[in-house]
Amino acid sequence: MAIVVFLLIGAIAQLIDGTLGMAFGVTSSSLLVAVGSTPVAASAAVHFAELGTTFASGASHWRARNVDWGIALRIGVPGAAGAFIGATLLSRFSLTSARTWMAALLIVLGLVLLLRFGLGFRAIGSLARRPRSAALVPLGAVAGFVDASGGGGWGPITTPTLLTITNSHPRTVIGTVSAAEFLVAVSASAGFLVGAATTGVDWEVVAGLLLGGVLMAPFAAFLAGRLPHAPFGALIGGVVVLTNARTLLRGNDVDGSVTTVVLFAIAVMSVGAAIYAHRRERRVGVEHSFYETGDGA
Repeated sequence: MAIVVFLLIGAIAQLIDGTLGMAFGVTSSSLLVAVGSTPVAASAAVHFAELGTTFASGASHWRARNVDWGIALRIGVPGAAGAFIGATLLSRFSLTSARTWMAALLIVLGLVLLLRFGLGFRAIGSLARRPRSAALVPLGAVAGFVDASGGGGWGPITTPTLLTITNSHPRTVIGTVSAAEFLVAVSASAGFLVGAATTGVDWEVVAGLLLGGVLMAPFAAFLAGRLPHAPFGALIGGVVVLTNARTLLRGNDVDGSVTTVVLFAIAVMSVGAAIYAHRRERRVGVEHSFYETGDGA
């Protein structure tokens, strides 16, 4: 019965990832840590599952003609190198420091989602040219390292950045990021094997996440760039922040009443961001509010 639960988690996470271009790892890792997995086991399980889900997702986006292979390789290869380093380092962290690191990093990534989807925040405007390797290589390397060491982050880092520095169609960016992620998943998994981090991995979890993600991948690829994503993305970011803030606060023995107030404030902020995103989409149009910079919001 447990595998059905993880199958549903995998399907939901892949639906989010395939349509938004981010959040399979962030969502899955947050849920696994919340139910008791160690950070190393959670990140390893997610990346082993992603061996199948990223391949299926990349193939689905390729069939839908959503992939720019030139960009995919230029972020995917350095991303694989960064992921291997991140996985081997996480395998050597103490349990306490790993849990704190992952929770803090996932909170940052959740805030990235909240700002991106809830407020439409972009640091710089789009460039009317294809990005060069000088920009793509460090982007891939950093995103791969964060993804493996934090249990997620490839999409939240690469997708908004590529949407910012290119004028590519959103579904092309999403498909390109998804295709490149297969290299990251392979390399991160190899890093966890080298770091002997597989002893705590629940293979039933891996099987459930993988099966759910593979089944959902074609449907998610079809929907990429075609749905009003902002309210949904803001809520996902809020859930990630809420889940990991709870882990961080309890791990540091923060008073229960303080924890309750903080978590309630995060929940209110997340719902407010989702409502604001919905109103912004209705005002200026779905694609403009999510992908363009015009009003800066």
